Amino acid sequence: MSRSDRLTVPALGYGAANVGNLFRELSDDEALAVLNAAWDSGIRYFDTAPHYGLGLSERRLGAFLQTKPRDEYVLSTKVGRRLRPNPEYAGGLDTANDFHVPDDLQRVWDFSANGIRTSLDESRERLGIERIDLVYLHDPERHDLDLAVAEALPALEQLRTDGEVAAIGIGSMVSDALATAVRAADLDLVMVAGRYTLLEQPAAEDVLPACRERGTGIVAASVFNSGLLASSEPRRDGRYEYGQLPDELWDRVVRIAAVCANHDVPLPAAAVQFPLQSDIVRSVVVGGSRPEQLRQNAQFAAVDIPKALWEELAAEGLIPG
Repeated sequence: MSRSDRLTVPALGYGAANVGNLFRELSDDEALAVLNAAWDSGIRYFDTAPHYGLGLSERRLGAFLQTKPRDEYVLSTKVGRRLRPNPEYAGGLDTANDFHVPDDLQRVWDFSANGIRTSLDESRERLGIERIDLVYLHDPERHDLDLAVAEALPALEQLRTDGEVAAIGIGSMVSDALATAVRAADLDLVMVAGRYTLLEQPAAEDVLPACRERGTGIVAASVFNSGLLASSEPRRDGRYEYGQLPDELWDRVVRIAAVCANHDVPLPAAAVQFPLQSDIVRSVVVGGSRPEQLRQNAQFAAVDIPKALWEELAAEGLIPG
């Protein structure tokens, strides 16, 4: 069976970190409204992880998806970090990891075959859904990439062989880790977070060639670059990943926004659709903590963008030719 036959991923997905209280607390009702907006906007791919809110994202997403026909959506989660009781819990919050949830649990790295399988089972329990279509190894370079290649990736391949999941991959913000994993294992998809966007495309140098060589598809995430591309009028004081925006990237944002304005295309629409211009990008996953953001993102995905816009961006050296 070819990789493309194992799982078809919809072109637009929702990354459910926000319903795990990323950056700010959402009530259960607010989280449900976000998920309803995603579904009503036509989104049928949902991605989560134990890391997101120490399991809160999985629990909320699972409760929502249990109300939907199982064959109508694709569901992915992640493995590699298991949740265990925090012996030092003293009533605090997990804000060190940007999640506004009690830190009564802690993340424990586990790349062993048993740990990978147990992590998947624990995610099923939190989700309340037995069938998880796709599982990614989450940020393996933050622990031990060599160990991931030696133990975790073969464990994922075995899960797929055993029929536990339809497809496997890794998710990372680091191009070297993504390319290494693609060349080391028979992966169906890799989630490239913030490394193949309208603003910057370091993954074009190594990840895309590796994926093309191996027949591995790409899911592009963090396509707004921490919100920089989420408005047609970017702000100089916008957050960029974990710090301030470098001057050279700000200049690049300004140039990209000007080209989009010349073609009457909203900058966020170009940001959502740019990755899908590549033949090996299967899906773009967007986040959002408010219903209107989900509705707007779905609208951006449907904007008719003229070929001339991509041609001008390429001619200006702002995207690969």
